[in-house]
Amino acid sequence: MKISRLVIAATALAVVTIPAPAGASTPVHDEQITYQSWESYQDWRGGTHEGTFAIPGVRTGITMLRPQGTTEYLDPHTGVSKTWNYSTWTSPVTSVGFQASELVASWNANTPAGTWIQIELQGTYNTGGLTPWYVMGRWAEGDQDIMRTSKNRQGDPWSTIWTDTFSIDDVANGVMLEKYQLKLTLYRAPGQWQSPRVWMLGAMSSYVPDRFTVAPSAGHIAWGTELAVPRYSQNIHSGHYPEYDGGGAAWCSPTSTEMVVEYWGRGPSEEDTSWVVPEYPDHTVNHAARMVYDYQYDGAGNWPFNTAYAASFPGLDAKVTRLHSLDEVERFVKAGIPIVVSISFLSLEMDGANYSTSGHLFVIIGFTDTGDVIINDPASSSNDVVRNVYPRHQVETAWQRTKRINASGGVSGGPGGVAYLIKPWWKPWPRVPGSSNW
Repeated sequence: MKISRLVIAATALAVVTIPAPAGASTPVHDEQITYQSWESYQDWRGGTHEGTFAIPGVRTGITMLRPQGTTEYLDPHTGVSKTWNYSTWTSPVTSVGFQASELVASWNANTPAGTWIQIELQGTYNTGGLTPWYVMGRWAEGDQDIMRTSKNRQGDPWSTIWTDTFSIDDVANGVMLEKYQLKLTLYRAPGQWQSPRVWMLGAMSSYVPDRFTVAPSAGHIAWGTELAVPRYSQNIHSGHYPEYDGGGAAWCSPTSTEMVVEYWGRGPSEEDTSWVVPEYPDHTVNHAARMVYDYQYDGAGNWPFNTAYAASFPGLDAKVTRLHSLDEVERFVKAGIPIVVSISFLSLEMDGANYSTSGHLFVIIGFTDTGDVIINDPASSSNDVVRNVYPRHQVETAWQRTKRINASGGVSGGPGGVAYLIKPWWKPWPRVPGSSNW
């Protein structure tokens, strides 16, 4: 669980237009969001290849052709040093299109045993200056080769990496992100032919102004629609495997991600979860927590690690983005796609929740006939009571604001519309007039 001020937008290869309600106009937003990705054969053929090649076909991607070198990696979380072959692909310099204050990268990949990947970012400021090459993640599907990790203590006079988020330190200084490149490094054990395959690499760049409140959205797009998403409680896992973020009480992100993965008929096998204590319930939730765990962040709430976990199952694509409003969520629900959202609130701000949270994730699965939000909330005492209905404007405010009054009376950050988008690769994304954030 964590809160950031980022904003997101995305492009998609396949889209389906869902008509806006009668009389609706193109929405005007006070935030700026763009999601730019590399996922087509043409995309992967571009950029700079050093030992990588683009894979043709329907499910295109990039993999290692021949190693460009050998390196030693000392895993800071195990103290073990190993030798790896590596190759790299670097994106073209890409213009954000506005002055951005934050960026989050996400990726979809398979990493067979003996392989892993690293994602890096170099930004260009509006002054023309360059950031260092920042590590945005070192990732593998499993944990037998490296401990997947973010990297701390990265920054320059103008920006800092906070776990998975590039952030301008002070927008008042006027130095903002204008362009960027992403670098992908593929690693495999010497003498091994199996290599990582990456089929999507993208970044959400955003500028979201400080705001304590947001205007309510109009709705009437998916009212009366509810998706049959499996229901899992994180709280019934309290005390399980405390080495992973303290145990189930902190597993809102992997529990929410697992609910959506299983909604699409995917998920870990019995063999995958054979390490879980047999008496524990819902072994797949324990497995998800372990497989998204960030050993540097010391938590299971790294956003792109969660979406990368979802995309590790056959046929699924996933990304981290921001959405502008519940109207956009309604279009996803109308298209049959549940959405994981990041949220924070005091108990008095969310009728029926009966808890406060400085950072939480749950799944929006539908809307009532009057537009209130139907939630699968993992912060529930049992699977039987995971389904909840929360007031529409309370959910939208707690999700979309970037500033809030905390329990001590001070000011804390808010999520600003952060969401996980997860779906089968063949299913089209909805199209929303005036939005380009997925």
